[in-house]
Amino acid sequence: MLDAAVKALSQMISPPMRSILWRSIGLALVLITVLAIGLQRLLSWFATSGEVWLEGLLGPGWHSSLEVLSWIVSIAAGLGVVFGGIFLMPAITSLVASLFVDDVADIVEREHYPAERPGVALPFSQAILEGVKTALLTILVYLAVLPLVLFAGAGFLIFFIAAAWLLGREYFELAAMRFRPPEEAKAMRRDNAATIFTAGLFIAAFVSIPIVNLATPIFGMAFMVHMHKRLSGSRPELIEPARQMR
Repeated sequence: MLDAAVKALSQMISPPMRSILWRSIGLALVLITVLAIGLQRLLSWFATSGEVWLEGLLGPGWHSSLEVLSWIVSIAAGLGVVFGGIFLMPAITSLVASLFVDDVADIVEREHYPAERPGVALPFSQAILEGVKTALLTILVYLAVLPLVLFAGAGFLIFFIAAAWLLGREYFELAAMRFRPPEEAKAMRRDNAATIFTAGLFIAAFVSIPIVNLATPIFGMAFMVHMHKRLSGSRPELIEPARQMR
């Protein structure tokens, strides 16, 4: 697994990957800025008008609870762009990865597995759907652990573990679906859940590093291409016929 991570890191800055890297970084910057500002605006609205609206909806009995929630949200709104950018990065990289999955995988497969049959590009709609689903799940986790992050360091640990599971799952399935039907790819992920979660920890650690995490889609996808190959084991049917006849 460590070898796969090293290979992915070294290939990130290779000449064939640089164009994808810069496009990925540019798109991630645009998306993270838009979403972080949007989150800050949403939290600011809730800290003012939202509290009154919810109290009218739920009744006066919720006044104290909503005041506490409003106070938490006010703090979150003040830090929205900064912390929102940090916590939303896994969601952003999921979206970006779904756009570049085949570009990255093609380069990794050509360089490291030239004798094996290349994967089949995923339908664009399917890749985007997988990215959107993971992004939405990540945002839900972010909102769920936000109070814990504000009051205790445990929230950061919970978010890190959740990010490892979500990102490991998405990147592995994207890599596997180039060779397998979606249901088979998901079944393979479930059968190797512990290994893929551990690999997800590498990606979660990478996405936790400011600035560097903009390259997460490249690292995560390249890393999971290697992991899928290793978990697939020896597959003679993938070797080119010309090689088999030698």
